[in-house]
Amino acid sequence: MTRSPMKVGVFFGGMSAEHEVSWRSARNVVLAMDPERYQAIPILIDKQGRWFLLPREDLFSDRTLSARKEATLAPDRRILLDADKGKLSVVDRTSGRPVQDLEVIFPVTHGPYGEDGTLQGLCKIYQIPFVGPGVLGSAVCMDKEIMKRLLREQGIPIPRFLVFRAGAAGSDALQAVEKRLGYPVFVKPANLGSSVGITKVKSAEDLTKAVSYALQFDTKAIVEEFVEGREVECSVLGNENPIASIPGEVIPAPRHGFYSYDAKYKDPDGAGLIIPADLPEAVVSTVRDLAVSSFVALGCEGMARVDFFVRRDGTVLVNELNTIPGFTNISMYPKLWEASGISCRELVHRLILLALERFGKEAALSRNYDDPPREGPDERQVPQPVVKGQNESRG
Repeated sequence: MTRSPMKVGVFFGGMSAEHEVSWRSARNVVLAMDPERYQAIPILIDKQGRWFLLPREDLFSDRTLSARKEATLAPDRRILLDADKGKLSVVDRTSGRPVQDLEVIFPVTHGPYGEDGTLQGLCKIYQIPFVGPGVLGSAVCMDKEIMKRLLREQGIPIPRFLVFRAGAAGSDALQAVEKRLGYPVFVKPANLGSSVGITKVKSAEDLTKAVSYALQFDTKAIVEEFVEGREVECSVLGNENPIASIPGEVIPAPRHGFYSYDAKYKDPDGAGLIIPADLPEAVVSTVRDLAVSSFVALGCEGMARVDFFVRRDGTVLVNELNTIPGFTNISMYPKLWEASGISCRELVHRLILLALERFGKEAALSRNYDDPPREGPDERQVPQPVVKGQNESRG
């Protein structure tokens, strides 16, 4: 008997500054789904945090939402779990009746309240498979301070940085930037993406204003050294054994100064994408190795895009990881996989399979916490630490 297509809830929109970008990503994800395997169910989270079951045709239109939408979602008893089926029921807000079931979630909610572990935590609570990294990997990669500290602790090369919090941009802090980083620097919100809130600062006079601007979007601002080099990106796919795509290079148009939000999404000629990047084989190998190492070090699963700087001497620095990378027509994550031999349709299929695989493994873990082993391990079978000069063989 032929199985009916799996119902995939494509969550998009959200309360972040990347709301509009998420719409574009969701359209491409839905178009990429094989209709014989999957039935895409668009679920919009609007800028106020309200949840809507969106008709597919509305996803591809520019119409604004009205009160006529037939169903909404919300975490407070408006999404229900049928434990026997392992599905989420989308519930009509007015009648309280289920109107749709979801078997897996494909989040395309860029930025806070979607990419930062909050939506992933909701999926975990309701025991529903979801695409992309889990709660920990999502939260760590969203917070650029924590991400950079963990990468540095693992010996992965990163640019130098300082962290500013509200009220901390005093004279001592300004002197620390000049002494430890020099100018120019980049100032950005610690928890945001798509280059929102980022300023390139060329002198101390503009630093306070840039930090204040970044703090409009988050409680922390990151000040990073300017790296003279090329901007290279690499896509990662997998769970326990992730693989890396070929790298690509982003060349922002000189009028933008860097790969800003306008260069990415508003200006059709805001940046050039070179795929594959024209790099020596040794540098390509380093980029791909560091992409996988960073992915593993930060506890990622499913997917991530890793952004790099490559200096003229071939030195490679990891800039950041994006756990829900863009899926727009110009987004590097699907483009790099396509150039590596994996079409967007196959990529979306693999990501869903990875979500189901992880869910199955987690479901198989024991939950019987009240029945510990009756006897501990035999002490004679536990390997003892080797202390130099005491336990060494004397052959």
